[in-house]
Amino acid sequence: MNGWILAAAVVIAAGLGTSLWGVSTGPLKRRVVAQNLSNAIVCPGLLLLAQGYGRTSYVDLALVLALLGPVGTLVFARLLAGELADDPPSARAPTWTVAAVGAAVVLVLCAVTGPGRAMVKLLVVGALVVGGNLIASRALSHGFAGVDRG
Repeated sequence: MNGWILAAAVVIAAGLGTSLWGVSTGPLKRRVVAQNLSNAIVCPGLLLLAQGYGRTSYVDLALVLALLGPVGTLVFARLLAGELADDPPSARAPTWTVAAVGAAVVLVLCAVTGPGRAMVKLLVVGALVVGGNLIASRALSHGFAGVDRG
């Protein structure tokens, strides 16, 4: 076991542990926020595992999850708009924490990887993870102006 795998284990265990707890307990607003944050925390974990094991296929998996995770959250936000309209979820601190973890992991891995095609791929995954997480959290909490919520 090297440091990358240990860091991945810490990120995934801490992030998914709290997300699984949030998804399995509590009101609807906590469950949808936890589902969104679980997508955003698994991607940096997969990037760390890719570095630790030296497998680029994990980066591809993180890219697919970074694309599809926020889309799934937006589908939930649309389908549950009526239930979430009365008491919208608010998760600013967890959202920004997960975004910061994702950005930090991507920046460290870019520094280690060096310039090239792999670094561009890491930056794309990082932008999708952070941007998708922030957009999906915004859609869950307050929605967007001019969009019918139900």
